[in-house]
Amino acid sequence: MSAAADAGSSSIEVESKYDVDDDTPLPDWSGLPGVARVGTPEPRDLDARYVDTASLDLARAGVAVRRRRGGPDEGWHVKAPAEGGRSETGWPLDEVVDEEADPVVPTSVVDAVSAWAAPPFTPLARVRNHRTAYALLDADGGAVAEFVDDRVRARDERTGTESSWREWEMELGPAGPTDPDARAVFFAAVDAAVFSAGGRLAASGSKLARALGH
Repeated sequence: MSAAADAGSSSIEVESKYDVDDDTPLPDWSGLPGVARVGTPEPRDLDARYVDTASLDLARAGVAVRRRRGGPDEGWHVKAPAEGGRSETGWPLDEVVDEEADPVVPTSVVDAVSAWAAPPFTPLARVRNHRTAYALLDADGGAVAEFVDDRVRARDERTGTESSWREWEMELGPAGPTDPDARAVFFAAVDAAVFSAGGRLAASGSKLARALGH
């Protein structure tokens, strides 16, 4: 693997999350600033395996490490706190021979989290998600944001506890607002559309947290 691949590819996520019921209708995005149209729905089946140390060193630092199969960003991901959102660093996925075997964390990912934790890493949670994604586009076809409708099944690997729920996420795209005030206006409009449809602010900060009962 090259030095560039070892370093991974990084981005900052700026998003909001919402809890919804199974039958909640999709919001009307026509009033969102800068959004001219909504792209066609794109179904994705995602399977994420999260790991941590036995003493949950990563979780205590607010860091998540996962191997995810499916979707356009399939691979290993490290999510960590960052100014203005959360950082996500990704690495390509090596061949997975046995889907049910415990994930083996690549050296590049071990090195990336060395400031927070050291091996051995053990399974923490498995999150399977049937996602429908929608690109929210500006008049020039640029991606202002991506909205996803997620139907999630999760298992806490430590206790065997299983859970399921539906949630929505809105994440800014390359053509989204960059000014903090403009972002606040955009997400206020998102909140209004979600609440009008019957959604509510997410009770958990992440799918991993909810899978673990937090």
